[in-house]
Amino acid sequence: MAVILALDQGTTSSRAIVFDPEGRVLSAAQREFAQIFPHPGWVEHDPREIWNTQRETAVEALRLAGADAATVAAIGITNQRETTVLWERDTGRPIGNAIVWQDRRTAALCDDLKARGLEARFREQTGLLLDPYFSGTKIAWMLEAVPGLRDRARRGEIAFGTVDSWLIWNFTGGKRHATDVTNASRTLLFDIHACDWSSDLLELLNVPRALLPDVLPCTAEFGVTDPSIFGAPVRICGVAGDQQAALMGQAGFESGIAKNTYGTGSFLMLNTGDRAVPSSQGLLTTIAYAFERDKPAYALEGSVFVTGAAVQWLRDGLQIIERTRDVEALARRASDSGGVFFVPAFTGLGAPYWDPHARGVITGLTRGTTRAHIARAALEAAAYQSAEVIAAMQRESSARISELRVDGGGSANDLTMQFQADLLGAPVVRPRVLETTALGAAYAAGLQCGFWSSVESIRAQWKAHARFTPTMDASERDRRMHLWRKAVAAARV
Repeated sequence: MAVILALDQGTTSSRAIVFDPEGRVLSAAQREFAQIFPHPGWVEHDPREIWNTQRETAVEALRLAGADAATVAAIGITNQRETTVLWERDTGRPIGNAIVWQDRRTAALCDDLKARGLEARFREQTGLLLDPYFSGTKIAWMLEAVPGLRDRARRGEIAFGTVDSWLIWNFTGGKRHATDVTNASRTLLFDIHACDWSSDLLELLNVPRALLPDVLPCTAEFGVTDPSIFGAPVRICGVAGDQQAALMGQAGFESGIAKNTYGTGSFLMLNTGDRAVPSSQGLLTTIAYAFERDKPAYALEGSVFVTGAAVQWLRDGLQIIERTRDVEALARRASDSGGVFFVPAFTGLGAPYWDPHARGVITGLTRGTTRAHIARAALEAAAYQSAEVIAAMQRESSARISELRVDGGGSANDLTMQFQADLLGAPVVRPRVLETTALGAAYAAGLQCGFWSSVESIRAQWKAHARFTPTMDASERDRRMHLWRKAVAAARV
């Protein structure tokens, strides 16, 4: 039986999943890797560890599925977006660690660009805000921080890539330097209307064009793997940034479909079709996917930086849970949060605030506060932050979102999903296959290589597994959101 191998390179782990023609998971493998925090607000990864763990999981997943290179129709890649890697073209050696999307070291540079009145130019072409989240200012920082690096980049000796490009380079033995339109659209350097790198923005950030990868549609021939990896070459046929891949995995191919992925952060996306809807509500206008490079579908996106990472902090920082999966059982010991609100602005606030200087706070503590209250407040924080983004999306698009499709590890938490439905006043729907990010990458690869015949055949595979309907009345919902916003104000002081 032919299969698709999906590589899901995330912020805290590398994963590989093998899918059959029905979109079912046949096997999966996962490796965590180190999170590096050299200074407050800085977050880094070792690119070599990313590559090694992703290669190892790919080989393991195929072994577990009883598959080999001959049975893999194609590989699809999805990845943590915005994370920035520079490497030498002749040796493949990384130039230091990768700067992770969560990293805030370029906040001052972003503030300077704003003070020069340049944000509108970036916004108009890229649909993004001037924020350290995105790759462009990370590249500029690296080129400035390493002596002689910018000159080497101009001479074509250095390559830039988001993580997908880094993986493609390594899987193909250095033969392909490429990315897809969704990852390119997150760099602050890509004109999402012209679907090309912007000479204007490259000049503003002093980034040489020679650094940049080729940009392809999500469904394209990205190269073939070096035979030494799987024993024979395998085609790489699909690539998409993780949130866009999750939208595809949720069969979100129609305008008006909204999804939320609960992972390290939470990322909401609303398909707006062929319209790039400008935002004044702190949302991003981005490319959702493209099967032809110059004919993209667009989306409004709201990025919440810390949701699942707050639960990891309860485990590793406060050490009030032993395993991440223990958080729901602990939270259920309390009937509510006891007036505790947890704003996990560890690396600033994303949508709709975009405040890189905000920091985490816990408010409402009393002598009666327990570990259970704090755990429940951490779970509720994911729902509060997402509810604010959904409200902004509805204002921006002038449309009522009838349901929210959810995925990611956090969506398996029934307590959080019910609270999310309560805050939205709309159903939350969890699909049969929770691995929608990897599934979206598989769909992209499968559409290109003929594994799936059409988008319609993919839509037919999507099935709901659980549906959470709201039970909270509107006045209580409004009261809680008011208290949440007061807590957010405390985080921004």
